[in-house]
Amino acid sequence: MENMKVFSVKVEDGREGRDGKPSVGPVYRNLLAKQGYPPPDPEMSTTWTLFSSSVEKYPGNRMLGWRKFVDGKVGPYMWKTYKEVYDEVLHVGSALRASGAEPGCRVGIYGANCPQWIMAMEACGAHSLVCVPLYDTLGSGAVNFIIDHAEVDFVFVQDIKVKELLNPNCKSAQRLKAIVCFTSLAEEDNAKASQMGIKTYSWTEFLHMGKENPWEISPPQPFSICTIMYTSGTSGDPKGVVLTHETMATFVCGVDLFLDQFEDKMTVDDVYLSFLPLAHILDRMIEEYFFHKGASVGYYHGNLKELRDDIMELKPTFLAGIQKALQELSPLRKWIFDALYKHKLSWMNKGYKQKFASPLADLLAFRKVKAKLGGRLRLLLSGGAPLSSEVEEFLRVTCCAFVVQGYGLTETCGACTIGFPDEMCFVGAVGSPAVYNDLRLEEVSDMGYDPLGNPPCGEICVKGKTIFSEYYKNPELTRESFKDGWFHTGDIGQMLPNGIFKVIDRKKNLIKLSQGEYVALEYLENVYGVTPIIDDVWVYGNSFKSMLVAVVVLHEENAKKWAELNGYTVSLSELCSLTKLHNYVLSELKSTAEKNKMRGFEYIKGVILEARAFDMERDLVTATLKKKETICSNIIRIQKAQVAFQWGKEEDVMVILAQQKLKN
Repeated sequence: MENMKVFSVKVEDGREGRDGKPSVGPVYRNLLAKQGYPPPDPEMSTTWTLFSSSVEKYPGNRMLGWRKFVDGKVGPYMWKTYKEVYDEVLHVGSALRASGAEPGCRVGIYGANCPQWIMAMEACGAHSLVCVPLYDTLGSGAVNFIIDHAEVDFVFVQDIKVKELLNPNCKSAQRLKAIVCFTSLAEEDNAKASQMGIKTYSWTEFLHMGKENPWEISPPQPFSICTIMYTSGTSGDPKGVVLTHETMATFVCGVDLFLDQFEDKMTVDDVYLSFLPLAHILDRMIEEYFFHKGASVGYYHGNLKELRDDIMELKPTFLAGIQKALQELSPLRKWIFDALYKHKLSWMNKGYKQKFASPLADLLAFRKVKAKLGGRLRLLLSGGAPLSSEVEEFLRVTCCAFVVQGYGLTETCGACTIGFPDEMCFVGAVGSPAVYNDLRLEEVSDMGYDPLGNPPCGEICVKGKTIFSEYYKNPELTRESFKDGWFHTGDIGQMLPNGIFKVIDRKKNLIKLSQGEYVALEYLENVYGVTPIIDDVWVYGNSFKSMLVAVVVLHEENAKKWAELNGYTVSLSELCSLTKLHNYVLSELKSTAEKNKMRGFEYIKGVILEARAFDMERDLVTATLKKKETICSNIIRIQKAQVAFQWGKEEDVMVILAQQKLKN
């Protein structure tokens, strides 16, 4: 134990709860911040200075890459350099100012990741405008709310999203002064916008207006609002998370200091494949970091089902989004030699770096895994749902790249904990505190979590220089979330003896089963969600029943493979009614539960299978695609009305009830 490597430093002792206040655990900090936070680089005080200084340093470097469609087929990657992007950004900024945009004005961006998204974002930075992402995956309900709530005056939009914006249900669009399309608008959309009194521009027209009306830039102050990023809980309207320029620039500075410790340095030749939504914090901050380093970002061509084609064409060195990587690798698991896997893993567990652990195993087996991910991958980052230990270990051993897991929220400006590459003790954990924030655990007595216990567990609380300022126009929620200066995440963490954290539970969305056991449904959905036959899962239980059931959306490709192997040639919706497939899905869920050492009452005992994804149209998910709490209350309501059901197995009753709700 005395030789154990420790990855964070304790800067304050914990204390017992008194006078109705909960106990709190010790305060932990990154090893680089032992004597206090490192002074940030004064030249990195806003996101605009991050970008503009890179333009000066790396004008000819490739910055933004995209694939053009020629005769309906997607072509090779084309690139704009830092200087080309900068010139275009100046024109876009000038056009915004010529259209009446003043510093502080809110500008929406609505569409899939592409170079125009970034150029609109950087133009906001050049003129102290506030960038407000509108969710790419959402219907007009959330877009309508955000435009109104944030008081958005201008929107940059992808051509296929214009109709959502001009939809009669999107009433707040009437406040818009102008709509600028990433490409060009259809005639009917131009006419409709004109009737609403909104000016419309194609990208080329807007650039031309900026060239004709040059406007001197008005760069932001560090304390200026950079973005209002909307996020959602499991109920209610989306929350506007306010992030300043200083907060985002400090985060990038922290990533720089953290990565500088390691032998493998990031270089201008690194390439990131962007497919996670830019409207979310993870992709946004990765791209900000890449731009700061003068490296390249290539965008997927818009179809996630064909992501493999983009991977092979771009050959990225960096990927975020483990689930997509796993989909590419899942067919390979069959032939990976067990002996080679165990051999390499044993050397990695002894402390050898993955690239030196077993060159023979890499040559015989694992280079094929690397080839599936483009052949140049150096870093794979997981920052969304928690990654199971099994999946993380598999990737660390087989993909011949660093695999790092982090944890964070929009409110923490991305990762507030981050793992170390080549340290196997981080498998199954989310890392140690990031450079510019402190972490501590707080008691959750009704769930039995004690930060002074053994092991120390409690709600993860964060404080520091990379925390959001407020929820926009919602002082009450802001006050609820901050207590004694600490942001309360709602996630339950466990502190390990070596100074790293695990996320083990969720404070909210808890239910108590009839035998008195508490279950965190959201956590279970994340764990069960890695099961290959599953695309999405909604877990349900209530305090009148002793067991859990689930509605499972089938993974189309894997379900069809199962059908082929079992001699079925029917549609996906017809597969859903097969008893044999039901039993197979239940056995796969059981296998996932066993691998993750779940407790017996956390096992899924009954399922219904769905061919159709959970969607907003049926009121099954919120604006940010989180499953609604109201679904549960609807099912309980149906259940009370269905007392006449007489079934031998109580889970069957619940399954029938869930099925009725989905059909409504």
